[in-house]
Amino acid sequence: MDRRQTQFESAGKRCSAELYLPDAENPPVVVMAHGFGAERSFRLPAFAEQFTEHGLAAFVFDYRGFGDSEGTEQLVDPFRHRTDWMAAVDHVRDLDSVDGDRIALWGSSFSGGHVIETAARREVDAVAAQVPFVDGLATLLHLARNSGIGYPLEATKHGLKDAVRGLFRRSTHTVPIVGDPDEFAMLNTPGAKSGYLDIVPEDTDWKNACPARIALQVPMYRPISRASEVDCPVLLTIAREDNIVPPSAAERLADRLDHVEVLRLDCGHFGPYDGRPFERAVETQGGFLDRHLS
Repeated sequence: MDRRQTQFESAGKRCSAELYLPDAENPPVVVMAHGFGAERSFRLPAFAEQFTEHGLAAFVFDYRGFGDSEGTEQLVDPFRHRTDWMAAVDHVRDLDSVDGDRIALWGSSFSGGHVIETAARREVDAVAAQVPFVDGLATLLHLARNSGIGYPLEATKHGLKDAVRGLFRRSTHTVPIVGDPDEFAMLNTPGAKSGYLDIVPEDTDWKNACPARIALQVPMYRPISRASEVDCPVLLTIAREDNIVPPSAAERLADRLDHVEVLRLDCGHFGPYDGRPFERAVETQGGFLDRHLS
């Protein structure tokens, strides 16, 4: 396997990426990025390396503002992320080292919704969406049921505070990305903090904070509404014990897709990143992507 540092441009900003190349000529490629507030180094290399074992290249990138990419620091914005996804796909099509006519998308959690949105707007051959965020309102209600505080009220309060500061060009009001159930964080359900931090490398400059305005966007972001526009085969990996994104929303997405396979795992939201759930997920995803790209 050959691993190369690279970059591309999205909306005038540089996005950092890595290209994983198998020992094969002109391989198909899987475009990959992470979920809510995360960077590509957070266990995505483990998936990319396994995909190269199937003869697939993997193009793994960071959104604007994350990792070494340019942009507003750790600004979580699904619509900006979607733009980054489309820019990444357009960039990969023109790479000499891969077959730009055979492209798949892989996303997890928040980016599990982004890949649905992107597949509705770009022609791709397959999509793998892991523990996908597909319905913002359903996710907000799910978080409210599983967190230890009045989540919707706290989220709205913090989101409005950041939005107002933005109107007056003041510094951003940030909130923790992940926290314990008795404190407000964007992800604060039982086990969320330990599950998230377990995938964060020790040598990262990542901060557990993001501008709070994202709290106002979450309910409006509904990738499930674009399901009818996705023409390619889709593999959904659903965690039955997920207390961050509702498994029922992913099941509804499956009902709306024309070409869908579903892998159901008996674990929580962060289960597919490690251990036996990871082994099952990456093996199934690699086989699915190999079938539809080869």
